[in-house]
Formats: sequence, C-alpha cells, structure tokens
Amino acid sequence: MRVYVPLTLPGLADAHRQGEVGGGPLTAYAVTPALRAWCGSDDVEELEYAALGEAARSSLRLLAATPGAAPRRVVLALDVPDATPATEPDPGGEPGALRLSGPFPMRRAAAVHLDAEAAEAAVTAAVAALSAARGGTGAAGDAAGETADDVAGGAEAHELLWYAVQEIDALV
Repeated sequence: MRVYVPLTLPGLADAHRQGEVGGGPLTAYAVTPALRAWCGSDDVEELEYAALGEAARSSLRLLAATPGAAPRRVVLALDVPDATPATEPDPGGEPGALRLSGPFPMRRAAAVHLDAEAAEAAVTAAVAALSAARGGTGAAGDAAGETADDVAGGAEAHELLWYAVQEIDALV
C-alpha cells in the first residue's frame, strides 16, 4: 500500500539519518474508502494525488509546530505492506488519514515530494495564518480559521516537486 507521510525538512533529515520513519504511531494519508467517498472518484491516480495533497496540508501544520524549519512542505511516499495495521483516526476528520504502527525502514520510501524555493513565501504565509488560527477562539478563531484555509490554498497553488530517494542527501 502506498502511503504519504507528512514531514518537515528536519523530519526528513532525521528519518534519513536513522534509516527509518515513524518511531511510534505514524500519521499518513492513503487511498481509503473515506477518501474515495470524499473525492467521488474511482480513478486511482486522482485518488493518490488527493492523498498526497492531504499530506501536504498536514505538512503545513507540522511546519506551524516546528519553529525554524525551512518553509517547505515535505511528503514522503512510502510503500508499506498491505497487512500493516492501520486505523482511521476520526471518521469525520481528514479524508485518507491513517494511523500506522511504525517504524518503517527508509528502504520502503518510493519518493520525496517537496516544495520548490519559489513556494517559500506562500508556505510562510500559510504557516503564519495557521499559527494565528490556533490561537484564536470564538468568532475570532472562526474568522482566523477561514483566513488560514484561504492562505493555505495559496501554498497549495504550488505543485510539490518529485525527487528520487537517492536525492535525499542533497535535499537535507
């Protein structure tokens, strides 16, 4: 099963150095029944792209929680055994989200998806908006959340680049 693991560049560097990703339960995104229903499609390529997009959005939240990390979304495409125990954390939550028991060796990595430098300003703005939305409550929090979604869309306008796993040394 192909899963998409949201990371930051420091998280990718740690996984590369340790030779594995996910020391405990790991949040990943995959083509699940919930994602199929949300997308309303049976096209596997379209569904995998949607799972990648959800992982990229999750990477934004990781960046908001990781001060000082380079403002670039990172998603690791990982092939895990089909028999890997997986649970959907919240049926009403993010489409395609899974909790997996880890760790998984980096030799299972299929590719890295990463923002280009040109996306850094949009990613920085999205991270700032997400951080502000976290701090808001009530109507102010709702308005900040809507703004964060709009700004996150600006980051999502930038396509993630594809890198072979052999290029991880140069990326980190």
